[in-house]
Amino acid sequence: MKRHGTRRPAGVLLALTAACGLMVTGCSADSDSGARKADTSYDGGGGGGGKAPLPAPDGTGRYEGGEREGEQESRDVAPEPDYLSTFALDVDTASYGYARRALDEGRLPDPSTVRPEEFVNSFRQDYPRPDGDGFTVTVDGARTDEEDWSLVRVGLATRTAEPDDERPPAALTFVIDVSGSMAEPGRLDLAQEALGTMTDRLRDDDSVALVTFSDEAETVLPMTRLDGNRGEIHDAIDSLEPTDSTNLGAGVETGYETAVEGLREGATNRVVLVSDALANTGETQADSILERISSSRREHGITLFGVGVGSDYGDALMEQLADRGDGHTVYVSDEEDAREVFCEELPRNIELTARDAKAQVAFDPETVAEFRLVGYDNRRVADEDFRDDRVDGGEVGPGHTVTALYAVRTRPGAEGHLATATVRWLDPESRTPHEETGDVETGGLAESVWRARPRLTVTATAAYFADALRSPGYQDSALPGAPGIEELSERAGTLARRTEDADVRELAEAIRTADGLY
Repeated sequence: MKRHGTRRPAGVLLALTAACGLMVTGCSADSDSGARKADTSYDGGGGGGGKAPLPAPDGTGRYEGGEREGEQESRDVAPEPDYLSTFALDVDTASYGYARRALDEGRLPDPSTVRPEEFVNSFRQDYPRPDGDGFTVTVDGARTDEEDWSLVRVGLATRTAEPDDERPPAALTFVIDVSGSMAEPGRLDLAQEALGTMTDRLRDDDSVALVTFSDEAETVLPMTRLDGNRGEIHDAIDSLEPTDSTNLGAGVETGYETAVEGLREGATNRVVLVSDALANTGETQADSILERISSSRREHGITLFGVGVGSDYGDALMEQLADRGDGHTVYVSDEEDAREVFCEELPRNIELTARDAKAQVAFDPETVAEFRLVGYDNRRVADEDFRDDRVDGGEVGPGHTVTALYAVRTRPGAEGHLATATVRWLDPESRTPHEETGDVETGGLAESVWRARPRLTVTATAAYFADALRSPGYQDSALPGAPGIEELSERAGTLARRTEDADVRELAEAIRTADGLY
């Protein structure tokens, strides 16, 4: 395994990409059906059970198998692998939180709400961090129980978040859903308690505004400095009561108008949407809602942070709003979650260190026969758009890690360079582009995902769990070497004891609950 914190000139990267393309052309044209010809079908090997993966939604290869609920439309015929994979960075974790809520209530989550990348990104990683803004790139992996198949992990990390007293001031516009559905315990009441606690913890030079929406939207509190006004802010929060229907579009539009009116130069300006996202009045489509506030987002750089609540939750709408609104989503199900999000995570990660961040992984056709990106279905980017800075990427703040996992089949006996990962982002202030790279050799792969470094094993376990939840009955696994749910539960329990990590212990408990529901 190699880690790189140095910038590689763009010309070198372009040359690498061009070389890969030439080699791919040569492989595709090779009349030999042996190892030099890319085999793009994965039939599950000798794992038993007739497992077959999904069609690759980004066209990286042809996979025999039917479309599964929650996946993009399958393709009967896809091009040969081009050995490049490109996606926008995503730090969402809502899917994992919502799945845990469903399991706690004694039901399996809807497979369409399970996004593997959000499961993987819900856990702490041990990637080295850069000294300044930008990213470090770590690439490693481990072999699975499926012959010639490995899981390759691309890990990106930003710098550690500054102490609270050293970060820029914040200007936060809270858009709170007060529709009738928010009356359910664990929705509006949870948000009010957490917001009240957060108000006491924010700095005097921070500012907050409060917008509510039901059938209409209303600015309850314009942008207000915390210094000397905490009582007024508490009164506004305490006054919220649920009523009527859910005009989420009006809430977002009014929220951005309020944020623009209270815009503070030198501060981090953000809209925080708290809702069960069950829109039933006015605009109900993410694209239409975001179009109405597009100038606010583009001209002023105001990002959206979505906080999902409720056992019945509009997961798809909230995810689309956050992904296309230059933000991210989390899900809170209890007081502990709410306090972590509002009182720890939000203040700690208010600022941004990277805008429009994208990653591209170039696999070496000398050693790789095929590959598949796990998840990120809604975040794929055309390979040729990687360096087109007009194409939207992801916004990432300090203290974050982003993990992408690939299922990779190596050519039998192949040794040497396996993959190079590059992350590209724009400086939040100057919009100057930067890149960092990292790579991995076949010799850097651990012999087993279950005996690898603990954090790599956690990543694999979370991905296998998401894969199981997306495959009711566990008959159509998309990941090589997938254990049965009972075995996965046992391995997760061992991993929890090995890491002594409370989050991993919760993962093991969730897998055990899912095992009992199958």
